[in-house]
Formats: sequence, C-alpha cells, structure tokens
Amino acid sequence: MKRWLLVLLTALGALSLGGCGYNDFQRLDEASKSAWSEVLNQYQRRADLVPNIVATVKGEANFEQETLTKVIEARAKATSIQVTPETLNNPEAFNRFQQAQGELSGALSRLMVVAEQYPNLKANQAFRDLRVTLEGTENRITVARNRYIQTVQEYNVLARSFPTNITAKVFSYDPKPTFSVQNEAQISTPPTVDFGAPKK
Repeated sequence: MKRWLLVLLTALGALSLGGCGYNDFQRLDEASKSAWSEVLNQYQRRADLVPNIVATVKGEANFEQETLTKVIEARAKATSIQVTPETLNNPEAFNRFQQAQGELSGALSRLMVVAEQYPNLKANQAFRDLRVTLEGTENRITVARNRYIQTVQEYNVLARSFPTNITAKVFSYDPKPTFSVQNEAQISTPPTVDFGAPKK
C-alpha cells in the first residue's frame, strides 16, 4: 500500500511540475545558455582577429597611431571582462560586457574607415582578407545575438505569464537581460534631410 502511495505521489508531483512550466524553464534556460555561448564564441573570434589586423595595419608606415591604440585598448577591455553563467542573470554585469563589446565594435569601425585613406593598405591582400573575415564575423555576431534575443524572449514570456510566473517566483527564475542598443536616443531621432540649395 505504501509503495502504491509513493508511486502515485511521485506521478502527481511530476505531472504538477510539468504542468506548471518547470520543464519549460529548464529547456529555455539551457537554450539561452547555449545561445549565449555562441555569442561569446563569435566575440572571441573577433577578438582573435584584432592582433592580425593591427599587425597588418602597422605595416603602413604613417598610419594613425591613435586609431590603432584605441583598437588595442578596446580589445583589452573587452577580453578582460570575466563572463560567467551568472552574467546572464545580472543586468549590470551584462551591460558592462555589452558596453565593452560595443566599444570594440566602434574602434574597429573607425579603424576600417581610416584605412580607406591609405591606398597601400587597401591594396594589401592580407588586409583585404582580414577585412572580409572581420565582416563575416560581425555578421555571425549579429546572427548569434539575434538567436540569443529570441531564446531570452521566450524565457522571459514564460517567467511573466500566468500560471508559470508562480513557478518562476517559487524557483527564483527571474527574467534575463537582453541586448539593448547603446545609443537608442540617438538612433530614435529622425535625421534632418534638407534638399535646399547648398550653402556657399
């Protein structure tokens, strides 16, 4: 009799946990961790490219040293931030990481713009190859970030919806932070377009 009662209680417990979203939280938490790992993988790929890009650019004798220095500093800052699984649940740590990666993106973009002014560098096959690889990596980062954003959205909807929000509270499944745009106010302002006569 006791064995039957134990089996029944175990089955009821499993059904109640399955019906309250517990298993969905586990699945989505693992999906978000996996998606985050891919984001980190692509950021690491980009960080590994930077020394090769810098070395190639240094070959251009009169290249702007300040631009190179900013790229080197931004890479150092981006790779110095220790990322742990807890980063996904800590909005402040997540924001610091995102900011550092944004600074590296900006520094690399400026480097590529400045490089356009150096014909010898533009003609350098190694630099052209690195540039193509960097562009491909930036695209991979975008894809990985989008996948992470989608998995976090699913997780957060589950954490905020009834009745699974009760499970979220009981087991401390707080909503996860997601990527945001650093210059949201700036890009939300419509650009001024003036087709008037050019100023003399």
